[in-house]
Amino acid sequence: MAKILIIDDEKTIRDTLREILDYEEYTTEEAKDGEEGLALIKKNEYDVVLCDIKMPKMTGLEVLEKAMELGKDAQFIMISAHGTIETAVEATKKGAFDFIQKPPDLNRMLLTIRNALDKTNLVTETKVLRKKISRTIDIVGESEAITHVKDTIEKVAPTDARVLVTGPNGTGKELVARWLHAKSGRSSGPFVEVNCAAIPSELIESELFGHEKGAFTSAIKQRIGKFEQANGGTLFLDEIGDMSLSAQAKVLRALQESKITKVGGDKEKKVNVRVIAATNKDLKKAIADNKFREDLYHRISVIVIKVPPLKERKDDIPLLVDRFLEDIANEYGTKKKSIAEKAISCLQTSDWSGNIRELRNVVERLIIMSGEEIKEEDVKKYADFE
Repeated sequence: MAKILIIDDEKTIRDTLREILDYEEYTTEEAKDGEEGLALIKKNEYDVVLCDIKMPKMTGLEVLEKAMELGKDAQFIMISAHGTIETAVEATKKGAFDFIQKPPDLNRMLLTIRNALDKTNLVTETKVLRKKISRTIDIVGESEAITHVKDTIEKVAPTDARVLVTGPNGTGKELVARWLHAKSGRSSGPFVEVNCAAIPSELIESELFGHEKGAFTSAIKQRIGKFEQANGGTLFLDEIGDMSLSAQAKVLRALQESKITKVGGDKEKKVNVRVIAATNKDLKKAIADNKFREDLYHRISVIVIKVPPLKERKDDIPLLVDRFLEDIANEYGTKKKSIAEKAISCLQTSDWSGNIRELRNVVERLIIMSGEEIKEEDVKKYADFE
């Protein structure tokens, strides 16, 4: 239930507001002046603060300003019997959600509180998403193999060079691509991902380049392709080794000329896209087998980054496990579990055919099935590897 703080030097106003909010089943607390209100804001988290402007010791605007400096997410609704347009504008500039005159209209006040709560929830969700995103593009590890990958990214990311990321499934090729984008001059632009293996060969061209209405039976409206969506940013072609030869030819042309043509269309459109490709296949063997174009290979592989399998970087397992323990605890909203050193050693005995993805799944299973501390016997019982 939403938590609301009422700051007002008039007891009758506090009592009235509290009675109304209690009836609406909000959790409420009170402060009789600005100093007391600020002390509560420092100590507790509130969703909404109803704050009088004219109070002894500290004005409502001063409370608002100091709360903003503290980085609190609570939405402030300022209340005053002496309100003017100038006061309302000043309060808004300082970060207030809204301004209500005394005596407050009950319906308007409750609607304002609901709107303020919606904004509080949106701010909180945005922070969580930003945190997840920032964590997502963090490559964990200090082994020689992964340090080499990080160093290569640092050198290559600021350029527009096309990169081919290779490695087995589950090693984190997408993570490398996201790092390259995040550390590039295109980081403010879109990062668009296409899983070439998941799209039927007859639809891949439409997916990449878009199509005009009526281009084929199911084309009931015009579609913008991934190349156009990624304009000004990065296009990540995952599992490019599974792309059909006809689609490869069109991708090659798009890379050569920086132009695309929609399926069923005749107009060319300029695109400014950096392409990062990834594959778990041996493309040189695919070239020899006439399954991949050699000219396209040379276009996409200006720089090749080989992501090592987990069995070649077992020294990173303790760091990876610690990160997964923290991330999964945050996802579940629970306390982070500890893990015994012998349990870590046991995890390091596996060759991890599923690589990082498999390790994360195992850690999640251990969190669910184990006690407060994950022990060696838990790993042997639940990890499901020989």
